[in-house]
Amino acid sequence: MDLPFKFVTLWTDVVLWVMLLGLGLYVRQVRRDAALRATWRRVFVTPSAMASAVLLGVMLLMTLADSLHFRRALPDVVGGVRAYDTRTESVLDIGLAKLIASRENSYSQPLATHGFSKESVPPQADDKPVLDEHGVPTLPARAYPRLRYGGAGLAEPERDWAGDIAMRLTWGTLGGAAVSLLLWLLVRTARAHATTAAQPLAWRAAWVTASVMAVLVGWGLALSWGQGYHVLGTDRTGNDVLYMTLKSVRTAFVIGSLATLATLPFALVFGIAAGYFKGWVDDVIQYIYTVLSSVPNILLIAACVLMVQVFLDKHPELFETGLERADLKIFLLCLILGLTGWAGLCRLLRAETLKLRELEYVQAATAFGVSHWRIMQRHVLPNVMHLVLITTVLEFSGLILYEAVLSYVGVGVDPSMNSFGGMINQARVEMSRDPIVWWSFLAAFVFMVAIVLSANLFADAVRDAFDPRARVYRARPRAAVHPA
Repeated sequence: MDLPFKFVTLWTDVVLWVMLLGLGLYVRQVRRDAALRATWRRVFVTPSAMASAVLLGVMLLMTLADSLHFRRALPDVVGGVRAYDTRTESVLDIGLAKLIASRENSYSQPLATHGFSKESVPPQADDKPVLDEHGVPTLPARAYPRLRYGGAGLAEPERDWAGDIAMRLTWGTLGGAAVSLLLWLLVRTARAHATTAAQPLAWRAAWVTASVMAVLVGWGLALSWGQGYHVLGTDRTGNDVLYMTLKSVRTAFVIGSLATLATLPFALVFGIAAGYFKGWVDDVIQYIYTVLSSVPNILLIAACVLMVQVFLDKHPELFETGLERADLKIFLLCLILGLTGWAGLCRLLRAETLKLRELEYVQAATAFGVSHWRIMQRHVLPNVMHLVLITTVLEFSGLILYEAVLSYVGVGVDPSMNSFGGMINQARVEMSRDPIVWWSFLAAFVFMVAIVLSANLFADAVRDAFDPRARVYRARPRAAVHPA
């Protein structure tokens, strides 16, 4: 049976789903290990960490929905072979189909009903040209053109716009409040089933964050529903800025997670080996990462990306669609970031391993003839994983900002792929024109700051929970002593 679509497997899709599987296995391990469970509980008792986890979880779900790609089948031809559309879509594109279809001619401000720049608009009445007293069509006039989709349901935009916006915001607020009430009932149920002996999780912070997001989503749906508006305006080619911003979330997560994952093999192997064996092994590894750190990262990454670009340009036959080519470029960019960014974590692991190899249980294992490989695997690696976890979470936000910088200078992701860096790079020209086109830059800036800030707050809580030196112990208040 022929399906009306064809699944498309991208490199980044495979890695993201494998990482999700690894995350599930780690959660299973945490549930079985009481010590790990208690440590992670210390993370989620922090209100800022719980709020950040909710926001990152929503962004992760959006990323996964944008990581299931397919191509629609074209109409069958008699005696022909089934062909598929050259455009690759995702599950997220199905939910955002209205934003994709509502393409305008050029710029328009958020919630606008007319274009941003004046054009020659012929006067019309009932879709017919207006004639003067001699029966000659009236000459076109310079005016702001009416948008084809933004506020198309308004007969008189100047009179009905404010009332329509207020009504849509009211419905969006009511929908968000209904979702917030449902979440509050779920939170009450979760708190009722939680153990009273353990420190309670910050459920209130999670509920407040989810409620705010529910109201914002309700406003977005209400404002764009039916013959609605472009909530964040449109860009130079008329594409909806909200759609571009939501699609850029996946790019940020791909860069942050895949590049961080690519640094781990080199940092773990070289860091532990340098600290455990010392001697000439330590000297060689120190020389390697010292030389690597001496080269400016931006120049090294730019050179590698340009070589990848030349390879992709010379072998167009390797790709069926443009998205596959852009995806391979971002995948190789993540590998380049990983190959050039492992030196910092390697230093930390080397220093920690130098301390661990002198402890009694490692010396006892060596005296009993245990192999070096088994000592590093059983005794050293588990005791440095807290540093790996802390550094991984901290590097996630830094790599998202790195992508923005690389795309800004023109050596980042492919221009055909939506990204925050690409939007900011395009806004560089838009901010210099008169009048200023500010909404594309503001949308990319707000979403990127929200993700990076959430990752940083969550990383701080993870560091405080997993790093014993960062914990702050507070003395318990003494019980009041009553005289007999």
